[in-house]
Amino acid sequence: MTELQRPTSPASPGAGELFQLFRNGTARTKSELCTLTGLARSTVSLRVDALLAAGLLRPAGEAASSGGRPPARIAFNPLARIVVAVDLGATHGTVAVTDLAGAILASTRSQLDIAQGPETVLRWVVETATALLAEPGAWTSPQTTAPPVVGVGIGLPGPVEHSTGRPTNPPIMPGWDRFDVPACIRQTLDVPVFIDNDVNLLALGEHALSWPDTDDLVYVKVSTGIGAGIIAGGELQRGALGAAGDIGHVQVPAGRDSRRPVHDERDLEAIASGPAIAAALREQGVEAQSSRDVASLIRSGDHAAIEAARQAGREIGEVLSVVVNLLNPSLVVLGGTVARAGEHLLAGVREVVYRRSMPLATGHLGIVTSTAGEEAGVLGAAIMVLRDALSADAIDAMTQPRTASGEASA
Repeated sequence: MTELQRPTSPASPGAGELFQLFRNGTARTKSELCTLTGLARSTVSLRVDALLAAGLLRPAGEAASSGGRPPARIAFNPLARIVVAVDLGATHGTVAVTDLAGAILASTRSQLDIAQGPETVLRWVVETATALLAEPGAWTSPQTTAPPVVGVGIGLPGPVEHSTGRPTNPPIMPGWDRFDVPACIRQTLDVPVFIDNDVNLLALGEHALSWPDTDDLVYVKVSTGIGAGIIAGGELQRGALGAAGDIGHVQVPAGRDSRRPVHDERDLEAIASGPAIAAALREQGVEAQSSRDVASLIRSGDHAAIEAARQAGREIGEVLSVVVNLLNPSLVVLGGTVARAGEHLLAGVREVVYRRSMPLATGHLGIVTSTAGEEAGVLGAAIMVLRDALSADAIDAMTQPRTASGEASA
């Protein structure tokens, strides 16, 4: 069962709790709901009618009859509302529209520079989202308009205080520190806005797309920067203020597997990120400026680039061996521009982690390259929004009768 389908307790009588039983896509009859919840049929009918009126459920044909009139089935209607999901990296941006099941209905990906600052980048986000919402698509027809947007989710390539959505001292994002991203977006899209570190959202997306049955996973992105997203017990772990997983700023002394001088002690990001590998290659006379250049060289079979990537993997492995001993995940997933260029970075990580971590921690540990692709970030952003928008409390608020003034009645 994926994050998008995880139900809460079915015993609560509210429409919101009843709705959770439909999120895995299973159509049900009212009789089945009575059996599952222990509620009276009249109560179930009231809850179902409210969900149908809100468009969150839809008729789904008839079930097999055991005699008499066949019972009607009801199912989740993912197109009742839509989500705007955004994945921003150091040099790219993706904006997508998803339904309530997290399916991507339309998306646009462009090259951009996060260092242009929040006003420029977020203007592109809003304009791109507005254009996508205005286009005829899977969620509209000639007779209908687009359903309401329930929220916007955005991943940023730097530390984010999740409770406020403000970036905090992001090293590759000049001008973004403490910028009120949600308020900027709400000037145009007046809906709830959720912000998180991009690696956290990549971890959510990778988990949902590729490893839904794995409860303990660490996703590591190796690109312009290095960061980790931690899934423990099936839940994303952000830490007290949102800084969990910031392995890129761990100081790494030169060790057994390092080729650096003994006195060289720098951040992992300064040693093993895409730009750091590019800098090491330039010292050898190989022209490379960015993570993308490094990836191209690796794919072309350049020996120096391949060896540099493997050595970067060893350096990353030094830090991940501590992470593996501390968290005991069952899976480490490597993603990002450099990791996707081939298995050389992966080989370096495996070489060190399997040797330096405790045997109990590595007995059933998989270390693999991401398989979710470029959709993982926007899917993670959608999941972040849907956790709130489809919670039992949010559905209860959505289905409450309205007063003459438009407010929900108690």
